[in-house]
Amino acid sequence: MLISNPSVSRRGLSTSPLLKNNALQRVLSKRFRILLTGDPDGVPPWLPNVAASDDPGLYLPDEAPWIAHGDLATLVGGIRALLMQALHPGSLTGVMQHSRYKGDPLGRLSGTIRWLTMTTFASTAAVSGEADRVNTMHQRVKGKYQNAKGKTIDYRAADPDLLRWVHIAFMESFLRCHQLYSTRPLPGGADDYIRLWSKSVIPLGLTEVPMSEAELLTEIERYRSELIVTDETREVIGFIKNPPLPKTALPAYRFLFKAALASLPREYQEMIGLGHPSLRIIRPITVNLLRLIRVAIGPETPIEEAAIERLHRAGLMKDGKVIRDAS
Repeated sequence: MLISNPSVSRRGLSTSPLLKNNALQRVLSKRFRILLTGDPDGVPPWLPNVAASDDPGLYLPDEAPWIAHGDLATLVGGIRALLMQALHPGSLTGVMQHSRYKGDPLGRLSGTIRWLTMTTFASTAAVSGEADRVNTMHQRVKGKYQNAKGKTIDYRAADPDLLRWVHIAFMESFLRCHQLYSTRPLPGGADDYIRLWSKSVIPLGLTEVPMSEAELLTEIERYRSELIVTDETREVIGFIKNPPLPKTALPAYRFLFKAALASLPREYQEMIGLGHPSLRIIRPITVNLLRLIRVAIGPETPIEEAAIERLHRAGLMKDGKVIRDAS
């Protein structure tokens, strides 16, 4: 997640008049990655896990999940996913009772980014190890919540129905924001992204998930009657809207929050109650803002480059190109 777009020429970036001061670019890049990873040097702590071994992973560089999760549109998709997940009282309660979203919001962010990047770019063995870590955490997340009808429900984070909601809210958010705010087409379109990303949750014990865009929309509609906004929901959404970020990051974040809100269906905007930002106005501005962020932080792609080097060792890439079995 949040690595550079491979379709952008590194030469084009490095010779841009905006980037003559490469020292400034390095500073901005480091600050950006510190914010996302929590590492004081801006180096993802899970980078060695992505680079390790000579084995393939779940995805290749020319497949939809790799392209979507390597794009800066994930900045908006992540915010949108949090808003979607907050509308379900089960996932909301899990966040409020068992996460560090208030005490250490950046730590929670880096944990989510770790799972996404490891699952997208690491070897299958590393993905299995990351799933074990998440599954262990899920075992501790349990309790009770009141559903939309006021009934008390026992829950565990590993419950298939609750885990499925988190999966589809996440997947639909990253898909929609890529469609709206990225300039890169997804190979195979939405259906391929959904079908391929379904592999990511098998190690978490979830096997019955949407496999096409039509199935995804049907599944989201199935959950509609379970979604509700309470005082707790508003508290979490208020925190998502105004997190304790560095002052220099807040203006961009607040706009990206509006972009996430604008990407939601009108019905969900009504539930959240923070207005109806004009997608027609916000979309082109967001596309250009993400381009500006990419120019500012530069073309370095440590996670992706480590994964590509591993795929070369695995014999799945040669000279920067994916090798596919002709049979």
